[in-house]
Amino acid sequence: MSTVKRPKARELDPLKRRIADLDPSSIDALYGLEPVYEPGKGPQGLLPEEFVAFQCPYCGERLETRVDLTADEPSYIEDCQVCCRPIQFVVERSDSGGLLCVKVQRID
Repeated sequence: MSTVKRPKARELDPLKRRIADLDPSSIDALYGLEPVYEPGKGPQGLLPEEFVAFQCPYCGERLETRVDLTADEPSYIEDCQVCCRPIQFVVERSDSGGLLCVKVQRID
């Protein structure tokens, strides 16, 4: 039967202090995580998402989509809910991060 040696508490103290001193962005970088929207953080009065009405550039159907204002990418592709064709959404934001407009275009 083998015994497992447990480190003494004083040996773990420096490690505990190093972990306790990490800020959230350092922890994200350490684990390779993307920054997340934190409620209550960032500019006052901005919502993390907005719903926008648009017309499909293929079938002409009027639809609504959710625009994620926390994403860093200025454009993304989403399929039409009716005809299933790919639509490119280009999001324009103000300097403060608010939604200015969403351009919708075909991918062909």
